Amino acid sequence: MNLSGIILAAGQGTRMKSELPKVLHDVCGLPIVMHVSRAFAQAGIERPVVVVGNKHEMVMQAMGQAVEFAYQEKQLGTGHAVLTALPKIPEDGLVVICAGDMPLITGDTISKLIEKTIERDYAACVLTAVLPCAKGYGRIIRAQDGALVKIVEERDASEEEKKINEVNTSVYCFQVKALRGVLSGLKTDNAQGELYLTDALELLRAAGARTGGIQAEDYREAMGINDRIQLAQAGKLMQERINRRHMLNGVTLINPESIYIDWNVEIGRDTIIYPNNYLCSGSRIGENCTLYEGNRLEKSRLGKGVSIRCSTLIEAEVGDGCTVGPNAYLRPKAVVGANARIGDFVELKNCSIGDGSKVSHLSYVGDAEVGSCCNIGCGVVFVNYDGKHKFSSKVGDNVFVGSNSNLVAPVVLEDGAYIAAGSTITQDVPGGALCIARARQTVKPGWAEQKRRDWEQESE
Repeated sequence: MNLSGIILAAGQGTRMKSELPKVLHDVCGLPIVMHVSRAFAQAGIERPVVVVGNKHEMVMQAMGQAVEFAYQEKQLGTGHAVLTALPKIPEDGLVVICAGDMPLITGDTISKLIEKTIERDYAACVLTAVLPCAKGYGRIIRAQDGALVKIVEERDASEEEKKINEVNTSVYCFQVKALRGVLSGLKTDNAQGELYLTDALELLRAAGARTGGIQAEDYREAMGINDRIQLAQAGKLMQERINRRHMLNGVTLINPESIYIDWNVEIGRDTIIYPNNYLCSGSRIGENCTLYEGNRLEKSRLGKGVSIRCSTLIEAEVGDGCTVGPNAYLRPKAVVGANARIGDFVELKNCSIGDGSKVSHLSYVGDAEVGSCCNIGCGVVFVNYDGKHKFSSKVGDNVFVGSNSNLVAPVVLEDGAYIAAGSTITQDVPGGALCIARARQTVKPGWAEQKRRDWEQESE
């Protein structure tokens, strides 16, 4: 059986008060509409048709080639949106239709909707939800035997119908042939003057077709996003879902409410994450890691047994058994080998640090290759920029660089070199050599005392 999907994402989203289309606003690292397309994929629906309208170029660029698009020039209702998409779906089979502003919908729920449609041979099956407050939603009207009769939009509902708390979630499963047969019969004789997709169910029932509905197990899946308040609420619910998944997979979250984890972050078992960690999209954390308070990871990878304190990692990679921080800053293309130590207020950028090496505190390593078992002392600066161009340096294995040294790129320190503290290195240093590159100390007795007397005389 053909299984296709339509995602309705053409709305204006005016209540968001944003230049960004509503469906592209972020929920836990992924645009709203892409959460919906992920749920479709999980339910086995490949390449759904996304109906776009408002700022369609932005939506199309964000979603890329994983979906197809249908352009709705004028937003004349949900029924009109589906009519716009129909030429892009198969002639028969089933089609799932969902609003594009429902990030909490799950693939499991969509699968159950499909299964119920097939099981009961429904021409149309609606996902419903019982809400604590149904204001703003279309109401589900059922017969005395529980059969679904119709859906009434709130603007068209009577006072008695408005008291009903079972609502339409805007998720449907139709037999395509049945849907095609009634869409032409939709009319605009309603409060908004639009073609309602909901009216298709009443037309199908009038034609003698079977229609039904199933209730969502969690009514919160029905939540649509219309403003920034609802966006924040959806983000909170999605975060709870994400955190729960990680905890069930063997990750310890201490005070989960204070920990932010994007949808596609991977975390190994027996990892412990303390409060106020921010783990952004694309990051991967190995097993047995410890993330103490106050870290931010963006598209970064940690090996096994890594410990991080109060640090920021952006597109960085840290090997097994490393310690990082506190207050370290690992910028893009920083690669740290196994069992290395990156300490207080160290900044790394576009560099590699070899296995077992230490950059303990207050140093900057940029555009450099540092070998294994090296010691980069306090306050060492890899001077990589001449005001116009960047240059690289290379440090071999077992090299010692004393505190407050400057390595002016491009230079090479060969294996086993020893750089005296306070040196400014401008030339290559051979292996096993001691390099001292600083002025000889000069002492002038009495100079300071004389200087103070001169200052006193000037002030008189």
